[in-house]
Amino acid sequence: MEQLFQKIKPDAVLVHGDTTTTLAASLAAFYQQIPVGHVEAGLRTWEKYDPFPEEINRQLTDTIAQWYFAPTERSRQNLLKEHHNDQQIYITGTTAIDVLAHTIKDQWQMPILDQIQPDAKLILLTMHRRENQGAPMQEAFDAINDFVLSHPEVEVVFPVHLSPNVQKAAHQAFDDNNRVHLIAPLNVIDFHNLAARSWLIMTDSGGIQEEAPSLGKPVLVLRDTTERPEGVAAGTLKLVGTDAKEISKWLNAFLNDPARYDQMAKAQNPYGDGHAAERIVNVLRQELN
Repeated sequence: MEQLFQKIKPDAVLVHGDTTTTLAASLAAFYQQIPVGHVEAGLRTWEKYDPFPEEINRQLTDTIAQWYFAPTERSRQNLLKEHHNDQQIYITGTTAIDVLAHTIKDQWQMPILDQIQPDAKLILLTMHRRENQGAPMQEAFDAINDFVLSHPEVEVVFPVHLSPNVQKAAHQAFDDNNRVHLIAPLNVIDFHNLAARSWLIMTDSGGIQEEAPSLGKPVLVLRDTTERPEGVAAGTLKLVGTDAKEISKWLNAFLNDPARYDQMAKAQNPYGDGHAAERIVNVLRQELN
């Protein structure tokens, strides 16, 4: 990044989210004294190791940043608690919602859909977090397996993360269940369109918690904490962790209580209106003049 910055000589560097590359790029820009704008700033669980390493990545990135593009008012308040300058915090919504306008297609097909009953209740599953690997992941998979085997109308599509630990656990849990379909990781267009055609989403991902509500899909979050509590408060997300009884309780609740399902599916997405990028561009135009 140092060589790239020296060659391009940017007036600003935008980084997104909380990956380790986000932190690395921010630090490289700081060493070149280039101002950093953090897109999706201010997300917090306040648990150093949960999620790991994302919680510390985003806290350190916000220490470096000059402009904070916070998705929500709660994110802004988190930044103020850390004594960041309120004049440099802008509530924009999240760019993840912007992307959906360009990825969702009316006419879309992929091979996995040909293997699924046309009237199936399709669950889209993703699970990969380091803190969930091992016994927590196994317990969650066991609960999902039991639910699918007990309800012939339910099928699961699981794009399996490339982590060897996740690959091994997924195949051990689901290879004998022909209604749990293990597939390779998807590009963003295929993933969004599969999500749009699902009945329910189960995930320990962060970004999916923002995207799914815009698609009208309830989300069971397979984590004990989330940096997106706005979704829980709005009713679009339900934190269930990896406890088998809790997972089973909510899966059966959605299946047996359509009103509860509809309430979550129709809850308003608190993460933006699809115009976050425009707001960010307008701020940068003003700031960089």
